[in-house]
Amino acid sequence: MALCENCCQRAYNGGYGTWGDKFMSIEIYLHPLSSYCQKVKTALYENDTPFETKMLDGSEPAASEFAALWPVGRFPILTDGGRMVAEASIIIEYLDVHYPGRTRFIPSHPDVALEMRLMDRFFDNYINTPQQRLVDVTLGRDTTEEAPLREKMELAYAVQDKRLDGRVWAAGEDFSLADCGAAPTLLYADWTHAIPKQFRNIWAYRDRLLARPSYARALNEAQPYRHMFPLGAPVGRD
Repeated sequence: MALCENCCQRAYNGGYGTWGDKFMSIEIYLHPLSSYCQKVKTALYENDTPFETKMLDGSEPAASEFAALWPVGRFPILTDGGRMVAEASIIIEYLDVHYPGRTRFIPSHPDVALEMRLMDRFFDNYINTPQQRLVDVTLGRDTTEEAPLREKMELAYAVQDKRLDGRVWAAGEDFSLADCGAAPTLLYADWTHAIPKQFRNIWAYRDRLLARPSYARALNEAQPYRHMFPLGAPVGRD
């Protein structure tokens, strides 16, 4: 069967012999409940990029393979042939370079790309990080007082609500890397420290993210593990 023009272009761009060989080399070490794993899976599903899941649930051989590849222990990681790529944002940039598809995750205009990266870092550092620390406080793994962490989240919500005014997606009109991360970030953020209803731009944006087919698929695959969320997952929504 002849490859379509787009498939041939992808194979050519990646320097692989065939399109099929190229895509079947991707493996992702992950757990479906992880926000950063959902971030990467959203990017993969956006462009229908095939990959093999290496489930990190303590089972072997995935656990030992992961430990050998990335002793730091943070997931997800991507392996592509003999190459290992770590950190969710960098994995998505890697996909954008080596496995381009209909959705481009890095805007072509440099200034828009800078705004996208700012939004990506904002969601990760100023919403996702305090959210995860609040979970750790509940689990007794962090002795920080809850109040300052909740104040940081409230401030981050207010800043993002203003920044999202008039935008469809994080950096403008086009879905990007920042939106892949914002989807699970705002999902778990609201579960941990409810997003005030007054922040209508955030709520409208969160609704669009949850309705995005690529993220909806990643979220659905996390459904069997919702009971593992330490603060309790909401019932009847999300």
